[in-house]
Amino acid sequence: MKPSPDLLSPDNHALVLIDFEGQMGFATKSIALSELRTNTAIISGASKIFNVATIVTTVAEQSFSGPVFPEIEEFYPQATSGYIDRTSMNTWEDEAAYKAITGTKKKKLVLAGLWTGVCIVGPALSALAEGYDVYVITDACGDVSTEAHERAVQRMVHSGVKPITSIQYLLELQRDWARQETYVAVTNLMKKYGGAYGIGIQYSHTMLKH
Repeated sequence: MKPSPDLLSPDNHALVLIDFEGQMGFATKSIALSELRTNTAIISGASKIFNVATIVTTVAEQSFSGPVFPEIEEFYPQATSGYIDRTSMNTWEDEAAYKAITGTKKKKLVLAGLWTGVCIVGPALSALAEGYDVYVITDACGDVSTEAHERAVQRMVHSGVKPITSIQYLLELQRDWARQETYVAVTNLMKKYGGAYGIGIQYSHTMLKH
């Protein structure tokens, strides 16, 4: 009856959202931008619902990369969320970002962002080297080609990173549908962003009323 310590729970990890910005999205080819935006909304919404320690970081926001995706702004408005802007491609090498991440005191880190082969590989391998347990939400990451994304994921997995997906992340946090305090928020998030799964939830809720 005891769950694996490898499973994520709302209080055992920090989520780091990296460089979800327009300029990075324009060149992303490994995943459709519409799908990437949807998956970004799912993980941002999930972390908000479950009060996960979340860091949003950008690179050269005002001079090159532009603002974050609206799907992040929806759940973590810039005015109140303290985005950390960097010049370094590797988030781990930025002092402010490093202090924010390590300051959460969480030994599990979940990463997502653009691009997989640079801005995710860098902090993932760096965190592993410092003894962190690292997860990457691979369908909320993207790169300039499918090859670039896949080789980056392969490299990280070979080093010990654990790949997961956006809906997997959400459902791993919910874990039990009897948890009524988050049930409505989770199913509403899925109705809005969950594709066919969300339509299924809407259908079930409607038909049960009959």
